[in-house]
Amino acid sequence: MRLLSLLFFLFILNSLSAQQTLLQSGPMVGYSEMREALLWVQTKTSAKVQFAYWEQGNPSEIHLTDAKITSKNNAFTAKLIADQVQPGKRYEYEVRINDEPLKFPYPTTFQTQSLWQWRTDAPDFTMALGSCTYVNETPYDRPGTPYGGECQIFNAIHQQRPDAMLWLGDNTYLREVDWFTRTGILARYTHTRSLPEMQPLLASAHNFAIWDDHDFGPDNSDASFVQKELTLEAFQLFWGNLTYGINGKPSVTSAFQYSDIDFFLLDNRSFRNPDLRLTGERSLLGKEQLEWLVDGLVNSKAPFKMVVVGNQVLNNSKTVKESYYKLYTEERTYLLKRLEEENIKNVIFLTGDRHFTELSQYKNAKGNMIYDWTVSPLTSGVLKQVEMDNTLRVEGTLLQERNFGILEFKGPKTARTLTMRVLDVNGKEKWNRNIVSKP
Repeated sequence: MRLLSLLFFLFILNSLSAQQTLLQSGPMVGYSEMREALLWVQTKTSAKVQFAYWEQGNPSEIHLTDAKITSKNNAFTAKLIADQVQPGKRYEYEVRINDEPLKFPYPTTFQTQSLWQWRTDAPDFTMALGSCTYVNETPYDRPGTPYGGECQIFNAIHQQRPDAMLWLGDNTYLREVDWFTRTGILARYTHTRSLPEMQPLLASAHNFAIWDDHDFGPDNSDASFVQKELTLEAFQLFWGNLTYGINGKPSVTSAFQYSDIDFFLLDNRSFRNPDLRLTGERSLLGKEQLEWLVDGLVNSKAPFKMVVVGNQVLNNSKTVKESYYKLYTEERTYLLKRLEEENIKNVIFLTGDRHFTELSQYKNAKGNMIYDWTVSPLTSGVLKQVEMDNTLRVEGTLLQERNFGILEFKGPKTARTLTMRVLDVNGKEKWNRNIVSKP
């Protein structure tokens, strides 16, 4: 009898181990709403995947998502919806591969948005953010000193226990070997997403993302990139935003509300004219996306309106090569003028791309302060020669090392405040600034 019990135990152990080895990356938590949340996972080969979830502290009442068979055509990824949830609850979950549950040495949790409207003040929350994630892969990297490093930064972000993580673009770096084939693009996305240090953060914070040139295509790429449909497909396979595109136009443009804060996710590549174009109109965002943004900001009642875009908006340096101020002057002027004409208050641009961190601010003729917080890089190289003629830079905010940011929204409706914190790869705070919502 003991022998049979031992054999049964070994069979179960080997079965669980086999399912664990089928996991490629994830699980990851995507968007969160009051009545559903998105869960994501990637396997190494075709397998049946499903999520079980239950309200924290009540494991006796287990709910199941639909099951899905992953396939090579979708890079063995699966997005499944937890739709038996209630507002304002925290849930634990487990991944099941071929009907066997996987265990992880870190929390696998998600939370639903609270139904606070007409009832209470909006819930406080924290959101981490950063840009430029380069994960080394020697055979395909440029020769010489590795461009990526200090991946422990993702553990440092996870230790902050943010409610959500906002990826500001260049979330993976497509290389020359990847640019022009679906095989290469999906392989690069898979390689970056499989980074071990990233997994705890993905599993317990709600992840939202935009892109910039390196996850869209080659360096400084624009609407002329021939494989932009493939990179958009990859982005949609690997990220869990609520929507993609506006007015039927394919892009990563989207918007979501977290607690009482509105986030506008912009696409600075799909509609962009080449930086080097000498004639005709020059546009970074495109007229349709720009008007959609202005309309959304006018309609927003949020105490802070967060506009997320890959390129810096306020930096007025004349020496930056890839610059909204220098290359797309008319469109930038138009955007800032519209914010002034419509008297839109409490606008904060969240930007990446530049491989250094800084805060810029600008007061328009209506007396409204506009901010541009650039947070970069997470793991890619740091820019050592930073332009010093950005007259809008807030003194003491320039940081030239790998880092990430934390947004803290707190306080009652009548005194909503935002704290911006910058931390290094080990989670040590480098600076912070506070902003009070203007009525």
